[in-house]
Amino acid sequence: MEQLRIDVAIEPQSDEIEFVMQQIINFNRNRVGEGNYKHLAIFLRDVDGHIVGGLVGETYWQWLYVDVLWVQDSFRGEGYGDALLATAEQEAVKRERGCKYAYLETFSFQALDFYQKRGYVIFGELTDFPQGYNRFFLKKDL
Repeated sequence: MEQLRIDVAIEPQSDEIEFVMQQIINFNRNRVGEGNYKHLAIFLRDVDGHIVGGLVGETYWQWLYVDVLWVQDSFRGEGYGDALLATAEQEAVKRERGCKYAYLETFSFQALDFYQKRGYVIFGELTDFPQGYNRFFLKKDL
């Protein structure tokens, strides 16, 4: 049997990370099909074109995943977060993406109430992540 070694990469090369990521994508594709994977990026810009908010995620296997939703402090509470999330959900259900569901995660010090008011329900929770706070996993039928 061939001797293999475990190598902890303190500063991994981006091509090494991409290689491993591509292998699991290929594995998944062979098991459940292509999945119609697409990146999703929606930006909120000021009059000068500077980004003051945005949503970054992806769609695949009929799911929208919201990875990041952020609005600059000075624009919070004005409905921009709601508009970004609604735009993402509208984009996700379009025929070319074909999503029926959405999921995301947030921390107890972030936006749990915000998402729950928009129809997201908790399906998982990690306590003390980070210590003194909780991490929540939420989903929604689109």
